[in-house]
Amino acid sequence: MRFALLLFFTLPLAAQKPQYAPSGELLIPENYREWIFVGASLGMGYTEPEGAVAQPETVKGNFHHVYLSPDAYAQFKKTGTFPEQAILMMEVYAPASKESINKQGRFSGEFLRVEAAVKDAKRFPEGWRYFDFGGPEPKKTSTPFAKDRCWSCHNEHGQTDNVFTQFYPKLRKSE
Repeated sequence: MRFALLLFFTLPLAAQKPQYAPSGELLIPENYREWIFVGASLGMGYTEPEGAVAQPETVKGNFHHVYLSPDAYAQFKKTGTFPEQAILMMEVYAPASKESINKQGRFSGEFLRVEAAVKDAKRFPEGWRYFDFGGPEPKKTSTPFAKDRCWSCHNEHGQTDNVFTQFYPKLRKSE
């Protein structure tokens, strides 16, 4: 009984590590929506807005919801570093408004895509690699983006170990 109980409690952790198809593609984690929700953003971009500074009610762009695997979250909170094989999942939603009783503001509307960031130095010499599973019906596997697509910006601007922790309330050092 003791062995069975131990096995029961360790199996979910295995699912939090990156899993790869025999071809080397990353498999989308089936339960990532049950992971730790670390933050959301609306309309973030890497260029200055045209004209006047955008106000919250005029911000255009998509919602991003970011989840971190529970084992990686626990280690990050304890040590301030992301462990090997940490996974962050980002869902992208179109903004929606004026549905049902809502007359103002925006909420996450149509699901657009899901992306991932994986720390796996055994597979990726620079440590992190970034993936796009697409959508609205995400693929079950994804090949990594070319290194120059995401890594350089994350490496330069990510507050902690290539991760934009400055944008995620649950990962900010001050919280």
